[in-house]
Amino acid sequence: MALINNSNVYDYYLSTYAKQAGGSRYDTHKKSELRGVYNRMVKTNKDAPLYKMNIDDDALNFVIDLKETARNMQNVVSSLTSEGDDIESVFYKKIAVSTNEDAVDVEYVGDDKNPDTPVFEVGVKAVATPQVNTGNFLPANGRDFEAGSYSFDLDTTSNSYEFQFNVNYDDSNYTVQRKIERLINTSNVGLKAEVITNERAQSALQITSKQTGLADSEEYLFSISSGTAWKEIKLLGIDQISSPAESSVFTLNGSEHSSLANTFTINQEFEITIKDVTPDGEPAQIGFKANTEAIADSVDNLLTSFNGFLKVGQKYSSGKGNNQLLNEINSISKSYASELAKVGILINDDMSLALDKEAMAGVVTGEAAKAAFKTLNKFKDALSREADKTAVNPMNYVDKVAVEYKNPGKNFAAPYASSTYSGLLIDQSL
Repeated sequence: MALINNSNVYDYYLSTYAKQAGGSRYDTHKKSELRGVYNRMVKTNKDAPLYKMNIDDDALNFVIDLKETARNMQNVVSSLTSEGDDIESVFYKKIAVSTNEDAVDVEYVGDDKNPDTPVFEVGVKAVATPQVNTGNFLPANGRDFEAGSYSFDLDTTSNSYEFQFNVNYDDSNYTVQRKIERLINTSNVGLKAEVITNERAQSALQITSKQTGLADSEEYLFSISSGTAWKEIKLLGIDQISSPAESSVFTLNGSEHSSLANTFTINQEFEITIKDVTPDGEPAQIGFKANTEAIADSVDNLLTSFNGFLKVGQKYSSGKGNNQLLNEINSISKSYASELAKVGILINDDMSLALDKEAMAGVVTGEAAKAAFKTLNKFKDALSREADKTAVNPMNYVDKVAVEYKNPGKNFAAPYASSTYSGLLIDQSL
């Protein structure tokens, strides 16, 4: 069993998924949920035949797409079942909405049964920013550093650290900057380092704090200095603050407030995320969606996740054996087609699903509401099972040749053995 020696798959993941917005709150799980996933993995490993697989970049990218679309669908399903397994709970769930989502995003985290939750307005005067130290631009291929061992001190608001790095005789300025970049990024001290370049083939080391805002008693979020390597640090220029940290400034119903971060909670009910400054005199109004709008938006999210699965299946259907996923997804929509049509969900020519929100609003508030929610629950559960199965065993959809089938009922689990059947990406030939 060999490690993947091709970096293309990692580049694909980083460029396609890792740089997207932060994870959902449904990406955190209870111990019981993780135990359930582990048990399904063990069972899959125990019962799966022995396969011979030749895994190329397309197959690895396919598996990554499968894992991510399955995770997204699992999160959507989780958002629809906050009060049990019935999608009808969304109809009674309070969903906060902002009239200016580009500047102020909001999520209701309070008690859905609280009848006295008020609406309010939020205006943004300034967004909280991190501290940035941008170093000097040096000729990337130049050699301005003498060979030797160097160190510098990094002070934050809570801790002090010492970093050491070596310069070899053949190290260029860019190489030295990259060494310090990796040193900071792997140290987990709350900073992000990046080597930036300009049009003159010069490079500079830029260090940014992950924390934002600056308290009244603070002068900086981090400070870099050195006694023994004073010359080298001045040459790098990373000891100079190019952009100081600033706190956010906002108004709540006209009263001005400030926060060190851009995300904060109001009255333990509304989680506010500031994104941009609002126009003068036009604060964002924070309120709630109507019940019919909330259920329609939630179902629309479910259909979006379904269509994401469908696109992955269509994208890789030309590969031998990879049409299995497409067949399974199409089978789900076809089996529920007539029932879904009654609640305003239609199948397009390309087999994707679309929602008629007005039709759904009329159904869920009419005499057929109970039957409509029953249909939505059945469809949601079918997608949930497909997502769970795919997340645990994405390799099931990769082209492969069965070498040996296990003896049914007389197998033993090997919980400590890594397995491709549980989604581990490895490059191997059996």
